[in-house]
Amino acid sequence: MALMLYAAIFSAVLGMFQFGFNTGAINSPSEAIKNFINESYIDEDNVNGFSREKVDTLFSLAVGAFLVGGMIGGLTGGYVADKFGRKRGLLYVQVFSVLGALLMAFSKSANSFEMLVIGRFSIGLACGYFTGLAPLYVSEIAPVKIRGEIGTINQLAVTLGLLVSQILGLNTVLGTESGWPALLGISGIPALLQIALLPFVPESPRYLIINKNEDEKGRKALESLRKSVSANDIDAELDQMVKERDESVKASALDDNRVGIRELLTSSSLRLPLFVCIAMHLSQQLSGLVAIFYYSTDFFKSSGVAESDAPYATLGVGAIMVFMTLVTIPLMDRLGRRTLHLTGLAGMLFFSILITIALNLWKKEEDPAKAEDSGVGIFLVVSTLSFVVFFALGPGSIPWMITSELFTQGPRPAAIAVATLVNWLANLLVGFTFPVMVTGLEAQAFLPFLVIIALFLAILYVYLPETKGKTVEAISDTMSAPGAWTGRYNRNPSGAT
Repeated sequence: MALMLYAAIFSAVLGMFQFGFNTGAINSPSEAIKNFINESYIDEDNVNGFSREKVDTLFSLAVGAFLVGGMIGGLTGGYVADKFGRKRGLLYVQVFSVLGALLMAFSKSANSFEMLVIGRFSIGLACGYFTGLAPLYVSEIAPVKIRGEIGTINQLAVTLGLLVSQILGLNTVLGTESGWPALLGISGIPALLQIALLPFVPESPRYLIINKNEDEKGRKALESLRKSVSANDIDAELDQMVKERDESVKASALDDNRVGIRELLTSSSLRLPLFVCIAMHLSQQLSGLVAIFYYSTDFFKSSGVAESDAPYATLGVGAIMVFMTLVTIPLMDRLGRRTLHLTGLAGMLFFSILITIALNLWKKEEDPAKAEDSGVGIFLVVSTLSFVVFFALGPGSIPWMITSELFTQGPRPAAIAVATLVNWLANLLVGFTFPVMVTGLEAQAFLPFLVIIALFLAILYVYLPETKGKTVEAISDTMSAPGAWTGRYNRNPSGAT
C-alpha cells in the first residue's frame, strides 16, 4: 500500500482513539473527581459538602454529558460529511475536541464543576462526529480487497484508547486527586496531532467524484492513495465511481444524491440494509460488554484478587481487546464479516450463560472465602475474559464498518448518522440501567443480555450478508432485490451478486 494511504488511515482513526480514551478516562479516577465536586461546593458556599447521593448524581451528570454530546454528534455527522467532506469534517470538529480537553484540564484549578460537565459534553460531541466520520472516510479510501482489514483499524484505535486510559488512570499514575485533570486533558494531544496531519492527506476520492463531480481532483486523490497500483487498476476504480454516480443520477425512484435521514427511513429499497445496520450496532452495545467494562473490577475482586490489585487485573480486559482486534485484522478479509460476527455472538451467548451460572454459584456461598476456595471466582473471571475475547472477534469492530459496505454513496452519510445515534443511545441505556438490573435481578443480572444476544444472533443469521471482497454496488443490489427479506442471499451466497 502507498505510504499516503497509511498516513490517511492513521490520521482518521486518531478520532476513534479519542473516542476510546474519553470513554474510559473518567472511570478510574471517579472517587477523586467526586471529591473535587464536593470540595468545589464547600469552597464556593462555605458550608458542608453535598450528600453522597448528590455527589453521585452530579458525577453521573459528567458521565452522561459525554454520551449526550456523542448522540448529537452522531446524528449530525452525516450532514457534516456531506457539507464539508470527510477529511475537512474530521478537521473542523477538532475545535470541540480541543475545547473539551482544555475545559476538563483546567476545571480543578478554576474550581468549576460546570467546566468539567461542559468539557465532557464538548469532547462527547467531537467523539460522536468521529464515530461517524472516521469509519466513513476509512472505508471510502480503502481498496476493496483489504477493506475489511483496514476497517478493523477503527476498532483497534478504540481499544488502544481504552487501554491507554486504563493505564494512565491507575492511582499510581494520573488517577489521583491532583492528576485527574491532566488525565482528562491528555485527550487534546491526539486532537492536535490530527489537526497537524489531516491537511496533508487527500480527501475521499469517492466523495470528490460522486458527491462533488470533481473528477480530476478525485483522480489525483486516488493516485496518491494507490502509488503501487497500476494505471489500469486506477482507471477501473475510477470508472466504477463514475458509473455509480451516473446510475444514481438516473435513478427515478430515489435520487441517491439527495438522501437525507427522512428519505432513508421511508425508502423501501433501503429498509433492509438499514435494519441490518441497526441490528449490528444493537448487537454490539446491548450485548453486555459495556456492563463488563464498568464492573470488571468487581468481578475480579470476587475471585479473591486484592482490592488494590483489581485495577491492574482489569487492564487484562483492555489488553485482550487490543490483542484480539489485532488477531481479527488478517481474518476479516479471509473468513469474512458474517462468519466472524456470528461466531462472536455465538461465543458471547455461551459465555454469558457461564457468567450467569457463576454469579448464581457465588451468591449461594454464604462465606466468600468458601467461594474463593471452590474456584467460583476464577470461573467467573475466566468466563468474563472469554466473553470479551468473542466480543473482540467480530461484534467489537464489524458494526463500525458494515454501514459503509451496505449503502452506496448517496444514502451512506445518513445511514451512518442513524447507526451512530443508535449505538450511542444503546450505550447510554446499558450504562444507566445495569446498576438497576444488578439491584433488582442480583445474580440474574446478565440474563437480559443473554436473551438479547440470542435474539440478534438469530436475526443476523438470517439477514446479515457476507460483504467480503464485494463492491458496495453489488451488495446494495443484493439487498434491494425481490425476496431479499427472506434472507435467501445467505442460503445461496454464490448467486448473491
